[in-house]
Amino acid sequence: MKKIRNPYAHSGRETYQCFGCSPNNPIGLQLEFWTDGDVTMAKWLPRKSLEGFMDILHGGIQATLLDEIASWAVQTQCKTVGVTSSMEISYRRPVMISTGEITLRATIKEAGTRLAIVETELLGNDGRICASATVKYFLFNAEKATAEYFYPGADAFSYDVEL
Repeated sequence: MKKIRNPYAHSGRETYQCFGCSPNNPIGLQLEFWTDGDVTMAKWLPRKSLEGFMDILHGGIQATLLDEIASWAVQTQCKTVGVTSSMEISYRRPVMISTGEITLRATIKEAGTRLAIVETELLGNDGRICASATVKYFLFNAEKATAEYFYPGADAFSYDVEL
């Protein structure tokens, strides 16, 4: 596995406050990412403040986690940025906050010049799938990604270090 560098966190842009991945957002999820071949991964510890029903991670937060892991798969594997076009989620079992760390996984299933389809999973501490989603991303061309969305290029995500 290789850690994925967050180039936005190292950009000097104080306005970088992404709810999903900015280490500067005190109420955000502050996700960090890894790659294992074609799989983009993250581990995350749920917080009580993000609970829906008692001791269960709110479904909207689960959707956010799945959307965020899909976005990082797009940025690192499709080598551009995009926006979520659609997302079909299946909630299979509760994500218990008290049982500890969860795992997120994303794999690009199809990618063209305008659209990527990403399969995502949220696994509980026991390794069982709690939620999954098919996320369709509308992709921007390289010029627009760089000029309007500050995409730093695929190489900016690499630490070149095996962990």
